[in-house]
Amino acid sequence: MTLAWRSDGTVDAPPLVLLNSIGTTTDMWAPLVATLGEQFHLIRIDHRGHGDSAPVAAAGRCSLDDLGADVIKTFDVLELDRAHVAGLSLGGMLGMWLAVHHPDRIGRLALLCTSAHLPAATWMDRAQAVRAGGMRTIADAVVARWVTAELAGRDPELMAGLRDMVAGIDPASYAQCCEAIDSMDLRPDLGRIAAPTLVLAGAQDPAISIDHAHVIADGVADARLQVLDPAAHLATVEQPGPIATALREHFRGGATLAAGYATRRAVLGDEHVDRTIASTTRLTEPFQEFLTRYAWGDIWSRAELSRRERSIATLASLVALGAEHELAMHVRAARRNGLTEDDIVEVLMHIALYAGLPRANRAIAIARDIFDG
Repeated sequence: MTLAWRSDGTVDAPPLVLLNSIGTTTDMWAPLVATLGEQFHLIRIDHRGHGDSAPVAAAGRCSLDDLGADVIKTFDVLELDRAHVAGLSLGGMLGMWLAVHHPDRIGRLALLCTSAHLPAATWMDRAQAVRAGGMRTIADAVVARWVTAELAGRDPELMAGLRDMVAGIDPASYAQCCEAIDSMDLRPDLGRIAAPTLVLAGAQDPAISIDHAHVIADGVADARLQVLDPAAHLATVEQPGPIATALREHFRGGATLAAGYATRRAVLGDEHVDRTIASTTRLTEPFQEFLTRYAWGDIWSRAELSRRERSIATLASLVALGAEHELAMHVRAARRNGLTEDDIVEVLMHIALYAGLPRANRAIAIARDIFDG
């Protein structure tokens, strides 16, 4: 079935799909939307019978394969060929399923407060309870595990809102999700996940303990584990700031046209960028957008190196490649990034040892023309 979805953030930015916990709607991500939306196109998807997604027929069981197929169908409807994915609890289980069964559709993966295997009879008991008595029969018990006692005590309005969220879920659909979790075992497949993976766990999560996060982090190659403290199960409502920071870093936020143009103007100057924009044609526009988004919005915008250091590396690369058509532009950029004329000459002299005297000699001549101009 096709699921309901909400779009937020910067539409021309890299897509980031957010998958909910069982018993929640897309509102569980609301505390992160403003921050993540600055650098990503956010697509929040409701599970079947959750939020705005259509409920299922009362009879019948489903597996994680069925819920995963729902998400892929929604990807297809959105014409979403590939996206980053972050999922919490059931959403994280589906994120792992997607990375295993549709690796070509997944960029990077973030798994929050989730598990690869939850062997507990309570899932079938919970499914039976909601089918018999509706969602109100479990709302209090479920929500009590979502946040720490400290947060629950100081924010009764939040707790009431969370209970209402649970109560609004379709019982039959919720029961199917419970049955899918009960029959799930992704542990044998963790080694098949190739997507760069971040695992986030709540230090006080009574629903899925940190041990489950360790199993995932140990099973997925090069996965990184981060513990949120304090945080229970629905960590997005308790630690939205640290989670947004972690996700922005993991998903390499910044690769947007807006960020790219800001950095490009800061490094190359308004006059150069305006001249480039004015000369852009229908044929060259896709390349200019690609260059601006990824060269300037991503690599040049990363904080790991200063712009001064990036200018030194760029000058070295251009001289070694003999890319004279780019060199003059980056000599000017180097001065804007804090290198003096003496610094630039020293860099070019050093490059001469490794790229050869003729190329360095030509580079110094180009630099001298810039300095004299």
